[in-house]
Amino acid sequence: MSLQIQIYSLIYSFVFGLLFGWLLKINSKILFYSKKNIQILSNFLFLLDISLLYFWGIKIINNGILHVYFFILFCLGWFTSRKILDIFYKK
Repeated sequence: MSLQIQIYSLIYSFVFGLLFGWLLKINSKILFYSKKNIQILSNFLFLLDISLLYFWGIKIINNGILHVYFFILFCLGWFTSRKILDIFYKK
């Protein structure tokens, strides 16, 4: 895999982590007042959709080759979005 494709994959993983954190916050706010069965089903479908979107994007960028550092950047993006959203909601 070329360096340019790896950089695209890293950027995609980080941005997708940011998007995942933001969508997770919205999903939890929407489902807060729902019944337990609806919460479980909605969370399962949400995570299934998000994971399929991530792997579909990776498939387009680099033919589906995954590395550990893609997941590290995904988690870093997720933690970054959590901190940004916490700062945003406090103000």
